[in-house]
Amino acid sequence: MGYRLFGGRNRAAGGEGGSQGRIPGFSSSEVARIPIDSILHNPYQPRESIQESSLEELASSIKTHGVLQPIIVRKAGKGFEVVAGERRLRAARLAGLTEVPAIIRECTDRDQALLALVENLQREDLNPIEVARGYKVLLEEFGLTQEELAAELGTSQSSISNKLRLLKLPEEIVEAISREIITERHAREVLKVDGEEAQMRAFREICNSGLTVQETECLVSGMLSRGEAAASGDFGKGRGRVEGRKMRVGIYRDLRIFLNSFRQVVKELRKAGVGASLEEDEDEQYIRVTVRIKKPGIAK
Repeated sequence: MGYRLFGGRNRAAGGEGGSQGRIPGFSSSEVARIPIDSILHNPYQPRESIQESSLEELASSIKTHGVLQPIIVRKAGKGFEVVAGERRLRAARLAGLTEVPAIIRECTDRDQALLALVENLQREDLNPIEVARGYKVLLEEFGLTQEELAAELGTSQSSISNKLRLLKLPEEIVEAISREIITERHAREVLKVDGEEAQMRAFREICNSGLTVQETECLVSGMLSRGEAAASGDFGKGRGRVEGRKMRVGIYRDLRIFLNSFRQVVKELRKAGVGASLEEDEDEQYIRVTVRIKKPGIAK
């Protein structure tokens, strides 16, 4: 097995430096073509899934233009492991390539995990749970403190702490965040409620009623004010119905703020010279809001 530099010179993959040391005569800035079959996936890759459509789109581009940006790899036994560029590698395999451009670097397990996380964070490819689990690996496996990790990533310690707290939620809620059924902001509100039972009750209400973040804040505030944050499960069915009605009243009051937002938007559009109108209608079941915005170029 071997690899070759872009300049055309061939070099053995092993050499005197062995499998762990610097490859003789090969600097970290040189780009080599490495057989795809010799490259293993990054064991510290934080991204848990890659959209098939996105991968196929990249593979199609690679078939036409090739891999424009080299991946970064490190030596691993007789082959290599990806440090950065996992998505490009998978797309290159899908495109049928037999080798890819790569930069070979010496790095520790810690560096490999950190670089993989940074790459994905910079591209905003990770969901909040993947980010949290990536943080957890770096903290637990490599003994970093939250402050040290924050300094490495250029973020705040509180940001890391907030992400890690998401992993303390019940697994069903964690999965919902990962699948983007609810947002991280919804989840942060649920975290204000103590106890798995109460958290699941809030989560189901969010999903069943399609609550916005603002409505979720109202829901959680009501639960806390009624003492429903305890995990004792002491909730009678009759009381639940009464409290449910109270919650609906609270949300209805909050709707006035929501409706005012519509009115304000239409007002600002008119100020900007855009033809816009708002009509409101209400019956026993629904509040209907109709916003009409005139298309550009249409005569008044």
